[in-house]
Amino acid sequence: MSRWKGLPESLDHRVRYLVVQLRRLKDHSGLSLAALAARTSYSKSSWERYLNGKKLPPREAVEALARICAADTTRLLALHEVAAQAWHAERPQAGAEPEAGAEAGAEAGAERDEAAVSAGPAATAVPAVPAVPAAPAAPAASAAPAVRGVPAAAPAGRQVPLRPLVLGALAVLVMAGAALLVARLWEDASGIGSSGVDAVPAVSGTGAAPAFTRRPGEAFPCSVQRRAGALYAGHSRTGTAILDRGATGWDVVEAQCLLHRQGYDPGVVDGIVGGKTLRAVKRLQARAGLPTDGIVGPDTWKVLRR
Repeated sequence: MSRWKGLPESLDHRVRYLVVQLRRLKDHSGLSLAALAARTSYSKSSWERYLNGKKLPPREAVEALARICAADTTRLLALHEVAAQAWHAERPQAGAEPEAGAEAGAEAGAERDEAAVSAGPAATAVPAVPAVPAAPAAPAASAAPAVRGVPAAAPAGRQVPLRPLVLGALAVLVMAGAALLVARLWEDASGIGSSGVDAVPAVSGTGAAPAFTRRPGEAFPCSVQRRAGALYAGHSRTGTAILDRGATGWDVVEAQCLLHRQGYDPGVVDGIVGGKTLRAVKRLQARAGLPTDGIVGPDTWKVLRR
């Protein structure tokens, strides 16, 4: 198995999870970076950047790797979509990487092409739209004569057409609402949220989910019970949230309580994934035959709940 470099500490946990999954596929396939480059339209140096968290791999690269390794393409593309949202949220001015199609020539030439595309030559500037000539004013002779006692109507000035603006605004609102709905449905199905905190149980009698707060030195209680064939500690119902080093929230409290129940000491149940919690997760994963990466994902949740 390849000895990978450590991922950057600043890498978002959703991007980190995608890279870990891609690394596992590459290791299990036994392919080298040069072999990946030969079987895809992406260079060896591009795969090195993707698999070390330096650049977000394009959707097509993820799909190509899944196809080569006979992996679940739908699941990997869903992870890529969430990772892309996090990546672009942290880099609002970062442009898309122009790596579609076969990469030929030296890496320096590719970088120069990318810079040229970003700068944009003057010849590719969008031509100015010629001004639409104003409609000729109606001749004064065609104006209706004023009725005695009724003031004449003032000449109509130039007005901005409202119908296109209203239709455009409605279209934008509909598209935004649809995008939010799709994102919410996907998060509900996958359990991958922006902060790793989801499915917090509602406070009894109020229907409102309590916000996660922790005072220094505070430890949360654990009361693990089996319901419907699964273990629950009463802090979260999630089975898919992604928890990595530094994650906080009720999902972390739930995982720490379940680790205690499984016989692995995560330290103080404080709702923070620290070093001791990571070591406990790795020991649990080793016992269950899972990759010992210390990241609590769907497979690790299944072991914790049973």
